[in-house]
Amino acid sequence: MIYYKTEEEVEIVKEGALILGKAHGEVAKRICPGIKTKELDDIAEEFIRDNGGKPSFKGYNGFPYTLCISVNENVVHGFPSEYELKEGDIVSIDCGVFYKGLHSDSAYTYPIGKVSEEVLKLLKATKESLYIGIEQAKCGLRVGDIGYAIQNFVEKKGYSVVRELVGHGVGKSLHEGPEVPNYGKRGKGPKLMNGLVIAVEPMINLGTRSIVQEADGWTIRTSDRKPSAHYEHTIAVLSDRTEILTTHKYIEEVFKF
Repeated sequence: MIYYKTEEEVEIVKEGALILGKAHGEVAKRICPGIKTKELDDIAEEFIRDNGGKPSFKGYNGFPYTLCISVNENVVHGFPSEYELKEGDIVSIDCGVFYKGLHSDSAYTYPIGKVSEEVLKLLKATKESLYIGIEQAKCGLRVGDIGYAIQNFVEKKGYSVVRELVGHGVGKSLHEGPEVPNYGKRGKGPKLMNGLVIAVEPMINLGTRSIVQEADGWTIRTSDRKPSAHYEHTIAVLSDRTEILTTHKYIEEVFKF
């Protein structure tokens, strides 16, 4: 079901999204070769709770952590662990915050140390595709316009779009309608209307778009084990504008590539 938000609800999502953005920033300060991914999870949870929010992911359908941490060929939903990040890795950090009854959701993929130029180009293209998709999130257009823009951009560069995992509405529930695929046809899908809050999140693979689920029941990786990148914003489609509610500002103040 699609649940449209009032102006007041959009503002609450934005308030929670600021906590989320700053939590990402705290994680970004600590990302480096040698840190255990579980340590990053602890940093995020402590910051979110200390600032009046709750981790959206922890306990969601049994997910046991605050962050989804997905390294290299892992696309999404990876578990924080004793794994130590190393030079040349890439790592997607996905997080959500529940604040005053509403969720926000965002993700960012980091290169660790010196990463191959091929993989760095994948990250840059995926990040750019996020904003290209958001440009199509306007009142009167349709969900398919977002997906088409993302798909058209990345496939021209030789990358592939994960089909089984999609963006989504977000608000009272972490996942609401509509689904927001990163592929599609212009003019197709649900119409974008005032008060729609959605998470746009391209998941783009260096190799095949085919994915598999690992034995933990959560982690999704590429079937060819080539790297995958993931960036995400929660946005509000309003009658006179589209507003990005989450922010990568606090990440990019300390971590630039």
